[in-house]
Amino acid sequence: MVEIGAFNAQNYTTIEKQLRYVASVIRETGRQNLSEVGITPPQFVALQWISEEKGITIGELSSQLFLAFSTTTDLVDKLEEKNLVERRKDEKDKRLVRIYLLSKGEAIIHSVIRNRQQFLEETISDLPNEVMENFRQGLDSLYNQIKTKKKSETR
Repeated sequence: MVEIGAFNAQNYTTIEKQLRYVASVIRETGRQNLSEVGITPPQFVALQWISEEKGITIGELSSQLFLAFSTTTDLVDKLEEKNLVERRKDEKDKRLVRIYLLSKGEAIIHSVIRNRQQFLEETISDLPNEVMENFRQGLDSLYNQIKTKKKSETR
């Protein structure tokens, strides 16, 4: 068994590479049905942000997507044309326009995420329960550490 103190740069390199690969395969698995519903991967990512940040503005969405304001506006226009999102004036500040997810957009998100979950289930269901529980606990710890670090960076 490897002691915690024995971790070195190579261990972190391996972990990063494995996480990147796993995330990429899971993401690609979910995206395989995007063409069936007629949206692009960037549009899907935008839908996810709109879902998480209810009433997000174009400016906020631009920042989250790391896209130019004009590019984000075009992307939202296309999502609106497909009846996946809608724009509404802010009730408190009429100068602001907020974007909200519609039920059709929500259904697409759920479908893609369900495909990802099914892939994971099929891929790792044969692992012993002890391995799965240790993996889940380790992943929880990593997730919480990263979330805490990101929160402190944004303050």
